[in-house]
Amino acid sequence: MSPPDLQQPVLWSLLGGGFVAAFLHAALPTHWLPFVLVGRAQRWSLARSLLAVSAAGLAHIASTVIVGSLIVAAGMALDGVIAGFLPWLSALLLFGFGTFYLIRSIVRRPVMAGGPAEDLPEPTVSHMTAFWGLVAVMALSPGEVLLPIFMSSAAQGTAALALLTLMFAIGTILGMAIFTTLARAGASILRLERLARYEGAILGFALIAIGLLIVTHQH
Repeated sequence: MSPPDLQQPVLWSLLGGGFVAAFLHAALPTHWLPFVLVGRAQRWSLARSLLAVSAAGLAHIASTVIVGSLIVAAGMALDGVIAGFLPWLSALLLFGFGTFYLIRSIVRRPVMAGGPAEDLPEPTVSHMTAFWGLVAVMALSPGEVLLPIFMSSAAQGTAALALLTLMFAIGTILGMAIFTTLARAGASILRLERLARYEGAILGFALIAIGLLIVTHQH
């Protein structure tokens, strides 16, 4: 793998465009809202939520690069098969996650309305299950916006693609972390603890809605 020519304006434009595209792509609610909702349900600290964001962001970019590489290697004939199938798996996982939280909110004994604000319900799934579930959601949903950039850059060589992948990862994780942090801060300011009795139902409906958003985007 020969090193890329860093003096080429085209390469810098490619890397800058890849970073901007990845950062803006991370602004989609599907890239940060599940981390806010699940992190809140699991009573995660900000550091733990951002750890999940980083792992899921890396998995998201890895699946994007794998799909892009397969399409480049096998030709555009695989585009509709591979790139179109994985988001459905991601949506199915979100449906399952959301349905689980929704059912648990129905069968669980609710918090008494007169109870103190700190009497919040305990997490309904294990932390490991929630963590790897979020990672799987992102891994099964490659960035369709980033795929054209990756595939159009194949002629620049593998070294340039490696740098582009790095820009994708930095932009995606940075964007997901920023929007997750801002959303968590907003929820804290609004003092949403008063809605704790209904949090399981809200979480379930929200995750199912995100899954529907992914499905709708495929049409």
